[in-house]
Amino acid sequence: MKRVIDFTIAILCLVLFSPLIAACWLAIKLGGGPAIYKQERIGLGGCPFNIYKFRSMKVDAEKEGEELLQMDNDPRLTKIGRILRSHHLDELPQLWNVLIGDMSFVGYRPERRYYIEQIMEIDPRYEQLYQIRPGITSYATLYNGYTDTMDKMLKRLEMDLEYLNHHSLGGDMKILMLTFINIITGKKF
Repeated sequence: MKRVIDFTIAILCLVLFSPLIAACWLAIKLGGGPAIYKQERIGLGGCPFNIYKFRSMKVDAEKEGEELLQMDNDPRLTKIGRILRSHHLDELPQLWNVLIGDMSFVGYRPERRYYIEQIMEIDPRYEQLYQIRPGITSYATLYNGYTDTMDKMLKRLEMDLEYLNHHSLGGDMKILMLTFINIITGKKF
């Protein structure tokens, strides 16, 4: 049932938000470089998939290696990228990930293998999350925000495990509604 709802809403959102998606794409392209950024993440069953985002950082942002985003003062963010990130518009291409079944609208946020290995050295329960599809938003995203430290990653894991053990369609609708309200009102999360 959840997959059918995800698929249906993804199609509707892709149509409804197509002007906004086109405007974001154009703004990034005018700044130079590719507009879409893909990155390998780990999802359902521990399988890798490519997550799609609007590029918000300079093209060579990780030439020195993987590094967590420091939202307030990260010099790797482009001018338009800072705006996209602050309003979560960089995540619009993930509607495609939902459409093709790599992700759900609500679930744990998928992470890169590099960080999963670090998390699992401290708390191996992360593997339990592989039972469900990762999501665009989550309870942890709403109340823990961007994870820019290992402490926040571990706090997010606790919240994601709580979601795993108690998720429901009604709970997912509440998380979606709160996410939408936060984005529309400009609340930082």
